[in-house]
Amino acid sequence: MHNNRPLILISNDDGYHYKGIHTLIDVARRLGDVVVAVPARHQSGMSSAISIMDPTICRVMSEEPGLKVWEVLGTPADCVKLALSQLMDRRPDVVLAGINHGFNTGVSTLYSGTMGAAFEGLMHGVPAVAYSIGDHRMEAATEACVPYIERITRRVLEQGLPADVCLNVNFPPQPPFAGVKVTKTDLGRWINEYEHRVNPSGRDYFWMGGEYEQRDPADDRTDLYWQRRNYVTVTPCHIDQTDHQSMAQIAQMLL
Repeated sequence: MHNNRPLILISNDDGYHYKGIHTLIDVARRLGDVVVAVPARHQSGMSSAISIMDPTICRVMSEEPGLKVWEVLGTPADCVKLALSQLMDRRPDVVLAGINHGFNTGVSTLYSGTMGAAFEGLMHGVPAVAYSIGDHRMEAATEACVPYIERITRRVLEQGLPADVCLNVNFPPQPPFAGVKVTKTDLGRWINEYEHRVNPSGRDYFWMGGEYEQRDPADDRTDLYWQRRNYVTVTPCHIDQTDHQSMAQIAQMLL
């Protein structure tokens, strides 16, 4: 790795064999040297989970000038945490997560392993950006994301981000995209989340599915409003979940 080039750490929750992460690596290599720390197994829905009861095992998958790829037997947060602590010879200039196959919009950000990787970078004081596309297929059109990823990542490397803020970037499933909007998270909920099934032995089991119900589909400030109009959405996120506005009211009620 060259100390005169930006150093970029990349992770995801899908694993190394998904198209999205390779598109992200290709873009990142134009901008700096790259270290990849990727889960050995699919880790969608792991949020910021970390491995506490088991040792974290890793191995080098490949190495060439300007690129080193580690496979980690752990969660996305484990990958970033381990890379920052043990696998890198200096602090990265940015953490990138993705490109995730599937949206991380609305309250799904709370479950997202992709966002967990970005939040882990943020907790260590490193600017972080999570990228997702609303297409679960292996052949998702991640090439259409390239100019947007390059522009956003370059701006973050040059200008940084506000303190304690990371970016959650979501691409619609079908290009061409209509443009870019900076949005807030839609605060809807998942409904009809489980389907009851019976296995060949006659035992009941439940398969997760669900439908997302927006709180206010007409709210033009949210990520889902603009996603459904084919815009790329950029949502600034932070880790502090304190509702500062209600602190006085809660204190008056309880103290």
